[in-house]
Amino acid sequence: MTESISPRLRNRLIAGAAFVAFAFYLASVVPSVEIAWVSAILLLTIYLFAFEIVGVDVAAITIMVLLGLTSLLAPVMGLEQGLVPTIHLFDGFASNAVISIIAVMIIGAGLDRTGLMSRVAALILRIGGTTEKRIIPIISGTVGVISSFMQNVGAAALFLPVVSRISARSGIPMSRLLMPMGFCAILGGTVTMVGSSPLILLNDLILNSNKVLAAQGMTPMEPWSLFSVTPVGLALVATGIIYFVLAGRYVLPARGDEKAAVGANTMQYFREVYGIDYGVYEVAVPADSPLVGKALDEIERPERVRVIAMLRGPDDLRIGPGAVARDVGINAGSVLGIVASPKHLRAFVDKYGLVLRDDLETFADSLAATKAGIAEVVIPPGSSLIGKSARDVWMRKTYGISMVALHRQGETYREGDGIRDMPLQPGDTLVVHTTWDALARLEKDRNFVVVTTEYPHEELRPHKVPHAAVFFSIALGLVLFTDVLLSVALLTGAIGMILSGVLKIEEAYRAVSWKTVFLLASLIPLGQAVETSGTAKWIAEQTLSVMGEMPVWVIQAAVAVLATFFTLVMSNVGATVLLVPLAVNIAIGAGGNPAVFALTVALATSNSFLIPTHQVNALIMGPGGYRVPDFMRAGGIMTILFLVVMMAMMNLVF
Repeated sequence: MTESISPRLRNRLIAGAAFVAFAFYLASVVPSVEIAWVSAILLLTIYLFAFEIVGVDVAAITIMVLLGLTSLLAPVMGLEQGLVPTIHLFDGFASNAVISIIAVMIIGAGLDRTGLMSRVAALILRIGGTTEKRIIPIISGTVGVISSFMQNVGAAALFLPVVSRISARSGIPMSRLLMPMGFCAILGGTVTMVGSSPLILLNDLILNSNKVLAAQGMTPMEPWSLFSVTPVGLALVATGIIYFVLAGRYVLPARGDEKAAVGANTMQYFREVYGIDYGVYEVAVPADSPLVGKALDEIERPERVRVIAMLRGPDDLRIGPGAVARDVGINAGSVLGIVASPKHLRAFVDKYGLVLRDDLETFADSLAATKAGIAEVVIPPGSSLIGKSARDVWMRKTYGISMVALHRQGETYREGDGIRDMPLQPGDTLVVHTTWDALARLEKDRNFVVVTTEYPHEELRPHKVPHAAVFFSIALGLVLFTDVLLSVALLTGAIGMILSGVLKIEEAYRAVSWKTVFLLASLIPLGQAVETSGTAKWIAEQTLSVMGEMPVWVIQAAVAVLATFFTLVMSNVGATVLLVPLAVNIAIGAGGNPAVFALTVALATSNSFLIPTHQVNALIMGPGGYRVPDFMRAGGIMTILFLVVMMAMMNLVF
């Protein structure tokens, strides 16, 4: 019977038994029934997350429901009342953090819809190329700087579409890029005193503690200035970047995302069905090339290549309907985007002395997989194009589709076989290269039946860039320069994007990751139970009581470790509120600097990499295809590095 149990199930059962045993032990030593039950539910949460018994969002909702049922089962459980009042059970769905996340997702989608994120992605690719070790520092460093002046989850959400585009164009799986970006967004929150909620809250907590210190006749603490923590934060961001550059190949998963898989399968499909092995290439035309002065019609058929894009001058970029036609001439210094087989491309380049570029540079954005590709269209019986050739109707210029193959009655004709001179017949299948915008228009044209449906249907609105920039600036200004709630500030930007037409309301709904929303909202009641039942205070007291006569730096390190643990199982704000007063009292008793101990707590609550309970980790989990073990592997090392670097820098600076 034992042999039929899989190793994974066996590990789960063994771990479950260990968790149950530990829960019974805690029940025998805790001071109250409430703390015993909360500790048991806390252990259950950790077990569900760590061993992926169910999805993390399902686990979080399950815990929330269990907390709600304690109101009904209180007499059986030996409680006077439920662990969380049912009237507050769903407060998480209206919490500042959750509403803020919804708003930043909408703002990010709005910026993406204008094409701004594509330009940022193109710039990063131009600087970093397609090398993982160059792209990761650029993305992570940029996000780290941005998140030092706005909420880290906002910075991460804004860069999600950028990373998605970079992944599509570079061929690097999103799982290799999103975790470094997310971790550095969290680390960036430690660079200034407005970078994260705990640091924003810290000076208020210090002022509250000063009242107690004044009553005891002690010197009050000085509040921290905006850049007091910057040396520590910059060291942490640099550590995160260096960590992933050096160890990323070992700790990051390499799962391809769905879009990349779809693209690969599409090209494989065309190779298998039509026997075409085409690629998209970019060549530059030197001034002394014999190609200068020739029209496209003179070279495409004999050389078996198709020109799908041209840059004839700084302001003369041609791609799509009305842009490229057979009578267009080639100038010195032109850049051509070409579809061809590798063999014919090499012969073409050698014959005319062209410069073949290793990657798309000029057309990196306009010919990216998210913007254009190979598609299949059929000529229906009622089409007005029947009896006419592609040359007759100027197909590339009129419809924006460049025919690379024609399949008729079981036989495939390619470029060089005169396919543009063949009169079209009902049932002809055209294999074309086109922009997705042009293909979307063809779906409404009765002259064609579009067979390819798996392509990005993305309606960009570049004319809305000013509106998006204005409302993003308003939201950012409200965050940085006013005391308005973060959720209100971000919702101002989000609703502005919708009202100004940057984003349709249906698109706004689709932009929200509801898995992330339910994960965070459902965990908030657990944090309430941990605090209100006295569980958090009891854990803190037990942990700190064993530190006794240790050196000050050891006690400070223990405070950092405790804050790190608390932020994994509850909100970082809750952990900060709970531990700062305790840390101040411990510092006074140990002869340390209470302000530095308080800052230690506020910084250590950003050390949340081990499991996806932090808002940023929850945000990237779905798009990156991550599992909890992925965070435990990469985040475990990052957690240790964070503690070591933070402690070293704080003792060096302060």
